[in-house]
Amino acid sequence: MNAPVYFNEAGVTCALGDGLDAVGNALFAADRPHGVAISERWSPGRPLAIGEVPDALTDLSDCPVPLRSRNNALLRMAYAQIRQACEQAIARYGAQRVAVVLGTSTSGIGETEAVMAQRHADGQWPARFHYAQQEIGAPSRFLAAESGARGPAWTVSTACSSSAKALASAARLLRAGIADAVIAGGADSLCAFTIAGFSALEAVSAQRCNPFSQRRNGINIGEGAALFLLTREPGPVRLAGWGETADAHHISAPDPQGTMAVVAIEQALARAGIRPGDIDYVNLHGTATTQNDAMESQVVAASMGQGTPISSTKPLTGHALGAAGAVEAALCWLSIARNPQARLPPHWWDGEADPALPVLAFVRPGESAARPLRHVLSHSFAFGGSNAVLLFGAG
Repeated sequence: MNAPVYFNEAGVTCALGDGLDAVGNALFAADRPHGVAISERWSPGRPLAIGEVPDALTDLSDCPVPLRSRNNALLRMAYAQIRQACEQAIARYGAQRVAVVLGTSTSGIGETEAVMAQRHADGQWPARFHYAQQEIGAPSRFLAAESGARGPAWTVSTACSSSAKALASAARLLRAGIADAVIAGGADSLCAFTIAGFSALEAVSAQRCNPFSQRRNGINIGEGAALFLLTREPGPVRLAGWGETADAHHISAPDPQGTMAVVAIEQALARAGIRPGDIDYVNLHGTATTQNDAMESQVVAASMGQGTPISSTKPLTGHALGAAGAVEAALCWLSIARNPQARLPPHWWDGEADPALPVLAFVRPGESAARPLRHVLSHSFAFGGSNAVLLFGAG
């Protein structure tokens, strides 16, 4: 079936705050960039700009040890915002008809980090640790247990495209008639492992990242969780289209030409039945690394032209890795569903455009569209050349 797929409810926690109101207020603020802040918590002795969730994390002491992790605490915070709607969906359709699809990259590896010193000192793992905490499947197991959903449940892990692909997977489940409702999104949590890994690639900026500037010098690692209840019942936002491709170019560098990224955008437009000129705003992958921004600027110019309003929101949230697609989907959801002033998410940077890149229409702080947003595009481009593009439409 080709029935429309809707985002009926949304919940999000990230560096901009916990909940749609807090995140929306910080996202559209024109006075200064919010969110990302300097911290040594995850890199002792080395202050870095990171996108850490500012609120105290929810307690998981009521959960079995294998399900206790920072990742799952973030999921519980996001799920709390849509719990009532999910419970109503389960009551309406039956638990077997409600699925769970999530994206992550770190899962609970931070919990392993936290106990390694004790393991070396004592020769055994502490009681608060279980290997299953770091398994990629842990987030979907946790959320299935948390919600009571008994339909298909799995986790997608394709680096930075993970949760965008999870949302596309949710749409396929609904269109195939395998589920009547899907709780979908993603979570990733800060840990020393990811910061060290990206630092080894010389890809981490000590200051707030500066996407598409000639002075850009790397990413800010972030964390967060965003969850949606998707059904075929009308809601405020539609998943109007999506595209998924692979570069097969390099394990960590994107194809400089962005050929398959353009194809992913074309797939999303074709599924939605619209043209590039119908897109009101594009949320960029926008990592502020030299190669990603060079590739993505070419992709935008080739697929959208140079006049479509665009921005990277990673200077606000940090790069939440496997959760980035879902967190940015929540920002797009807010831009369509809770934005009567048609404000556009601003592009925070130093304004020093790279002369080697195409001139593009970066959103200025305080800028609004001429009309309420109808179609919004979001890019997620991952290691290994995994490309995922989501196209959101007003319901």
